[in-house]
Formats: sequence, structure tokens, C-alpha cells
Amino acid sequence: MGMKLFHKPVRVQIGRIDRDRIVLGTEDAAKILLRAWPSTCDKKRQEAMRACLEVIKGKKPPSVARKAFIAAAQEARVLLDEEVRA
Repeated sequence: MGMKLFHKPVRVQIGRIDRDRIVLGTEDAAKILLRAWPSTCDKKRQEAMRACLEVIKGKKPPSVARKAFIAAAQEARVLLDEEVRA
């Protein structure tokens, strides 16, 4: 299947201050959303998880997952890039 890469990586900071993560694609985003996200009840997180699944299934382009991941990261206040184009 291959990795569904984003057109531009997304930088987030989950947890410790000195640990930022570069999210290169849909699979990276899905793993972070499932295993390392700071809260489990966020609406945007749920939407991002659904978007990642749609991309992994081949039903949507990676840009859909990237946009949803950025929205979730903004909601959770973990997005590091100040000027992010979705």
C-alpha cells in the first residue's frame, strides 16, 4: 500500500517540552492520534482518526487527513508550526 505522505510535514509537541514530532504522513498521524494524544474525548481528534482511516483505505487523498490532523492539533494545543497551510 505504501505510506500516504503529506505534501508538507506537520510538527507537533506531544508531552515533554523538548520532544517535538514531525508527522510525515497519514500512518504517522494515525499512530499519534491513537497512542500518544493528550486527550481522548476531543471532537477534532475523532474526526482526524476517521479521516486517517479513509485515507488508509484509499477513499480520500492524504490532504484530507493532514487538514483534519492539523485541526485536531490546534484544538489540543499541540501544533508547533505557526503558519500551517492545510
